[in-house]
Amino acid sequence: MPTTRVNGINIYYEEAGAGAPLVFVHEFAGEARSWHLQMRFFARRYRCIAFNARGYPPSDVPKDGGKYSQDRARDDIRAVLDALKIDKAHIVGLSMGGFATLHFGFTYPERARSLVVAGCGYGAEPDKRAQFAAEAEASAGRFEELTMAKAAEAFALGPTRVQHQNRDPRGWREFADQFAEHSTEGAALTMRGVQAKRPSLFELTDKMKTIKVPTLIMTGDEDDPCLEAGIFMKRKLPRSGLIVLPKAGHAINIEEPAAFNTMVRGAIWSGFR
Repeated sequence: MPTTRVNGINIYYEEAGAGAPLVFVHEFAGEARSWHLQMRFFARRYRCIAFNARGYPPSDVPKDGGKYSQDRARDDIRAVLDALKIDKAHIVGLSMGGFATLHFGFTYPERARSLVVAGCGYGAEPDKRAQFAAEAEASAGRFEELTMAKAAEAFALGPTRVQHQNRDPRGWREFADQFAEHSTEGAALTMRGVQAKRPSLFELTDKMKTIKVPTLIMTGDEDDPCLEAGIFMKRKLPRSGLIVLPKAGHAINIEEPAAFNTMVRGAIWSGFR
């Protein structure tokens, strides 16, 4: 089971293929396994890496809540590149991983060949920040009270997840079962430290304008919390493109893998021109 020491934390990763590096950064309800459909597709032409964030076994689960934050999530991407001796990579992130990917572009643009920011925007609207923080705390408390084995099912049936269940019941079941295996402690710490405290996208306008790295923004048209955020990012990121997948929810990489893979591959090949 390959792991690397990243910022004092053991991080589990998977690797396949050869070529230009392509790093996948998972969502809150995901992990490295969530990218298997992408790893199989892109490993034919790229060196693909997917890793489990801190708090997601078999990566370490630090007990100190201070070790979970948006900045640490961003820096863990850089540290994975450093540990694997990768100078620059295509970075592909979904949801929580999309936020981390965007912040990676702000801080380490010289390390990115391109960025894919998918399903990004939950809680981003300025007038919904307090509501989102309260919902995040409630979710963390529910995880602790019920354990992930019991709390995961309801989370996986959220209004932007049922599209996956309706379209691909077997794939959704696999996703929900994997989510139920997550660390209860790690999920609660991540929800409080990363999700609830991350800055609003709408407060990052000036930083977005500085990103010269080609950036592909992707969202499902039934992922309501991310639609407006996706359009906002498209307007502010100078070298960005926006793709909206029809009748799709939040986890578009596993809900619509063929479309997701084709769009990402085309964007990378074209250089986002």
